[in-house]
Amino acid sequence: MRLYFYGHDYKYAAEQMLLSLYPAERPEYPEGKPEGDRVELRLSHRKTYTTASCLLVLNGSEFRAKSSVKTELMTDDIIRDKLCSRIIKTAFYRAARRSGHKQPAWGMLTGVRPGKLFREELEGKGPESALRKFIADYDVTEPRAVLCRDTALVTESVIKSLNKRDICLYVGIPFCPTRCSYCSFVSQSVEKSMKLIPPFMDALMREIDAAADAVNKLHLSVISIYMGGGTPTTLSAEQLDRLCSKIEERFDLSRLREYTVEAGRPDTITLDKLRTLRAHGVDRISVNPQTMSDEVLNVIGRKHSAQDIIDALGAVRRVGGMAVNMDLIAGLPSDSAEGFEKTLDAVIGLEPENITVHTLSLKKGSRITLEGSAIPSEDTVGKMLDTAVEKLRRGGWAPYYLYRQKFMSGGFENVGWAKPGSENIYNVCIMEELCSIVALGGGGSTKLISPGGGRNIRFFAPKYPSEYISGIQKTCDDKQGIIDFYSKESKK
Repeated sequence: MRLYFYGHDYKYAAEQMLLSLYPAERPEYPEGKPEGDRVELRLSHRKTYTTASCLLVLNGSEFRAKSSVKTELMTDDIIRDKLCSRIIKTAFYRAARRSGHKQPAWGMLTGVRPGKLFREELEGKGPESALRKFIADYDVTEPRAVLCRDTALVTESVIKSLNKRDICLYVGIPFCPTRCSYCSFVSQSVEKSMKLIPPFMDALMREIDAAADAVNKLHLSVISIYMGGGTPTTLSAEQLDRLCSKIEERFDLSRLREYTVEAGRPDTITLDKLRTLRAHGVDRISVNPQTMSDEVLNVIGRKHSAQDIIDALGAVRRVGGMAVNMDLIAGLPSDSAEGFEKTLDAVIGLEPENITVHTLSLKKGSRITLEGSAIPSEDTVGKMLDTAVEKLRRGGWAPYYLYRQKFMSGGFENVGWAKPGSENIYNVCIMEELCSIVALGGGGSTKLISPGGGRNIRFFAPKYPSEYISGIQKTCDDKQGIIDFYSKESKK
C-alpha cells in the first residue's frame, strides 16, 4: 500500500499499523502526486495540541480520522517521538475502522508488550477502572484486555519481590534433533552437527567464566536460571553435568529462586538426563508437545508421537521435584479447531503445572513460510484460543505472562498459564523487562536494565554454533559491558 507523509517521517509507526491492519500489504513510498489506494498521514504541531490526521483511500472511497495530544506533554525528544508515534497510529487505525475494517483482537495495539501499557493505566487506579480505560484508550476487545489485566497484576507482584541487584541468567544451547517447520530459531540439527557440540561446550565454559567474573565483581544476585535453545537436552547427561557444575562453581546461587531447563523435545529426554538435572537443583522443566496429534506432528517435522510425550512426562514425574511446562501452538498446518481442542484436553489431563499457549508466528525463515504451507484461518485460530482460555481457567490455571510477535496468525498473542504458585519468574522478567538478563551461549542476547528505569542496552553472541566457537574471545570481551553499565548506574 502507498504511504505518504506530511510534516513528519514516522515510518516505523505507520508500518506497524499497516502490518497489523493489512498483513498482506507491504509499504510503498512513491514519488509525486498521491494516487490509488493509499494512506496519507499528516502531523501538525500547534501551541496547545499536536494533531495527526489520516486520509485512507480504498477502492476510490475516502476515510478520514484524527488524533491529538497536548503539546506541553512533549517534554523531551524521547517522549515527543513516543506520543507522535501513538497519535499517528491512532489516526490510521480510526480511519481503517471507519472504512469498515473489523475490530482486531488487540485493537490499535501493535507492540510486543501490551502489559506495559496496562500497568501505566494501573497507576492511581484499581484493576477494574484500569481495564475500562485500557479498552477505551486502545479499542482492545474485552477478552484480551482481561488477559492483559490479569498478567499485569502478576507482573506487579513480581516487581515487588525484586531487588535492584537481581538478575536472571540465560544459557542458550543452539542444537535440536531436527528442525520443526514453524521454527526460525538458529539451531543446528544434531544429526548434521554432532562434531560441533564438544568445541561449543569448550567455548561456553570460557563465556561462563567471563560472565561470572563480571557478575561476581558487581555483587549481582542470580535469582533465576533459564536454559533454552534449541533444545538443551540434546546434550548428553555428561555434557549437562559439566555445564551445570560449571555454573554452580562460578556463580553464587544462594539467592536462586528457580532453575528452568527446556527439555522441549520428548525424543531427547532420558532418565539419566533428568536425574542429572535434578541433582543440580533444576526444579522446572519444559516438555513441549506443541500438538498431541500424530498427523500434525508429522506435518511440522517432529520425529516423535503423542505417546512419546506422555512417556517423557512419566519419566519426569518418576524423577520428581520438577514443575512441568507444556507448550502448545494454535494454528499449526493441518490442525483444526476440533483437533486443537483434543490436544488441549489431552494436555489438561496430564496436569502440568504450566501450560503455554502460543499462536503460530509466520516467521520469514521457517519452512511453513518458505513453502507456503496451508494453515488454519484467523477465525479458526481465534476459536482455538478462546477454547484454551475457557478450559484453562475452568481447570484452575491462570494467565501470568503474555506477549505478542510480528506475523502472528490473526494478530493474537502467546499466554503462559500457571497453577497458583507455579509462575515462572524468568518469563515475567524477560517479557516485561523487569531486570537484567545476562545471556550465555549461541545467539545469547544480554539485556541490561537500569534499576531506576529508562535505560537499557543489549549485546549479542553470534547465532550459529560455528561462528560462536570462532568468535568466543570477542563474546567474552563483551562481558566487560556488564561492568561498564552497572558502574555508570551506580554513579547516578
